[in-house]
Amino acid sequence: MNTRLYRLQRKLRLMHPSFTNRSPLILRDHLALERTRLSNERTLLSYIRSSLYLLIGGIALVQIEGYGDLRYVGYLSLLICVISLVVGFYRFQRLRNQLDRFYGPIKRGGTRHETVDGG
Repeated sequence: MNTRLYRLQRKLRLMHPSFTNRSPLILRDHLALERTRLSNERTLLSYIRSSLYLLIGGIALVQIEGYGDLRYVGYLSLLICVISLVVGFYRFQRLRNQLDRFYGPIKRGGTRHETVDGG
């Protein structure tokens, strides 16, 4: 078998795994999934908080007069602020889509699957 083709197939499989959860979620799995979703939101809020600190610091450094070198540090801080915010939203959306793809969107107030006894 062609090793280059084999490596390419392996990379493609790793990028788009074919795993889908077909079994119903039990309570423990449902709670773990909710903890993961909440930690994902908490991480997004941390990215937003860090970028706000960088924004405030960058604006303060740009406003200082008499120190020309600090102005460039302020602009760098503003740039890092925007990059941090974009990375945070990208990672949040990526994990959210991955969880929805593997487990399906969970409706609020209930699980995605019915229980075994039909209740």
